[in-house]
Amino acid sequence: MYLVTGTWNTLDDVNSLVDAGRDLSILEMIFDIPTGVGKKQVDKIVLTHNHYDHTTMLPNVKKVFNPRVYAYSKTIEGTDHLLKDGDMIKLGDRSFEVIHTPGHSTDSICLYNCDDGVLFSGDTPLSVRTPDSTYEEGFVKALERLCRKTIRVIYPGHGAPVTERCSEMLRESLKIIRQGMNLN
Repeated sequence: MYLVTGTWNTLDDVNSLVDAGRDLSILEMIFDIPTGVGKKQVDKIVLTHNHYDHTTMLPNVKKVFNPRVYAYSKTIEGTDHLLKDGDMIKLGDRSFEVIHTPGHSTDSICLYNCDDGVLFSGDTPLSVRTPDSTYEEGFVKALERLCRKTIRVIYPGHGAPVTERCSEMLRESLKIIRQGMNLN
């Protein structure tokens, strides 16, 4: 889970959570983060997919902060707005492109900001090291799209941010996936 605020926390910035997580302490952490004077701590939640570890706290966060909830999935209870591939959505003071990346789940998305080269990837498998797995066509096409973008930082759903060689890692993953497709 990530809280995206604007650089200067102005009134126009949209304080946004990327995923709701499953840790009850998240509410306390949000209250401790400076999000701007006279603003809601959370205006919006964008869910990268419907798995429990990304959505469990959604009812609690909604109850406390009353944000609008955006998701690609129709099955997540509490969703206010359905996202589509190619939609643009404001997080903090930046615009992010919604990129549907089926594979980890049918409703997986990534969020990409071209100005900063930032990608929120949820649980989309972006670091592929062996060609022995099968990937659905929609995922491969999404990875091809990501490879055409300049990505400087990847914020995954689990683990530390990737801050070096992001675009190169994606191209290497695509090459390995294609090798596996040719072997089958």
